[in-house]
Amino acid sequence: MKDLSSQIIGAAIAVHKELGPGLLESVYQSCMLIELKNIGLSVEGEVSVPVVYRGVEVQRDGFRIDLLVENKIIVELKSVEKILPVHKKQLLTYLKLTRMQLGLLINFNEERLVDGITRICNGLQTDIFS
Repeated sequence: MKDLSSQIIGAAIAVHKELGPGLLESVYQSCMLIELKNIGLSVEGEVSVPVVYRGVEVQRDGFRIDLLVENKIIVELKSVEKILPVHKKQLLTYLKLTRMQLGLLINFNEERLVDGITRICNGLQTDIFS
């Protein structure tokens, strides 16, 4: 998983080096699809995931994953002034609903892309009553 996340980050850095900050999220998403496929990874964009509540599908298009890489890592792309706590919570919710372990939140609106990358892991919850 670590190698895969490193490859995704490397691809994002390559896109950012070529385009820089300030473009729409959809532009970065299109370029990431190209970059990740060019390095030989399986990637899908705008993956629709239903929301299931107590065994009942309540929304067929509950949300859309920006990028799903190798069916293992969710990549949520942003092009915003600042990453807010709600952006991190959004990705964590996506991880919980899909039962995936790792997500990357990448904000392309940074001078240095490394300042805009956050890893979010599912499964690190603690008991709220302890």
